[in-house]
Amino acid sequence: MPVTAIERETSAPPSVEEHDTGHVCRLLAHVPLLEGLTPEELARFARGVREQHVDRGAVLFHRGDPCHGFHLVLCGQIKLAFTSAEGQEKVIEIMRPGQSFGEAVMFMEKPYFVMAQALTESRLLHIAKSVVFEEMDRDPTFCRRIIAGLSHRLHHLIADVETYSLLSGRERIVGYLLREEESSGEPGLCGRVSIRLPTSKGTIASRLNLTQEHFSRILHELAEAGLIVVEGRTIHIPDIERLRTTGARY
Repeated sequence: MPVTAIERETSAPPSVEEHDTGHVCRLLAHVPLLEGLTPEELARFARGVREQHVDRGAVLFHRGDPCHGFHLVLCGQIKLAFTSAEGQEKVIEIMRPGQSFGEAVMFMEKPYFVMAQALTESRLLHIAKSVVFEEMDRDPTFCRRIIAGLSHRLHHLIADVETYSLLSGRERIVGYLLREEESSGEPGLCGRVSIRLPTSKGTIASRLNLTQEHFSRILHELAEAGLIVVEGRTIHIPDIERLRTTGARY
């Protein structure tokens, strides 16, 4: 998959110099919510930024924990999920480098209603709500940018509900594979592409509102139809156009 600007900023091992204001400002410049801010404005945000390094499996926060700001993923993957009293889990989203989470709860000034757990070793920035609120008081344009960002999240959630309600399990999985192929930015040879699933099949199944058994059964059916070849977490697609036009209906 292509390396993001944030991943390039954080590809080298951390050093003392990396924790100065200039380094933090360069990272903040890639946050969609802060895009377009001047160096002086980013420097104000840097005062409320804390860098976090978390191991795979580490929990950033539990449901019910107080929210003091929002997070930006620099590298790695973070799972947002509900967990029932019986231990059953529903994955809401898988956050990747360049994505942020926690803004809505921060503005509501309520506790987190999901838990966040690292799916891989990850690096994040935590941006304190105090500096966000100060900038909102100072800049009406920044307020509009925040509203636009939250509106985009709401649109995404509505699209999720539509997908779960109206699309079959096969349509959801084919759609997911096609989105992964598009986001990889790596052209295939004569229509053949390979996709490395970013996390476990069970986590992806939960994200698509499917059981792991149902997810695996559909992958098997697509493989039997010659539309994909499964090798562990790598999915080979012999003909991407055939999967796009016939995969969901096969």
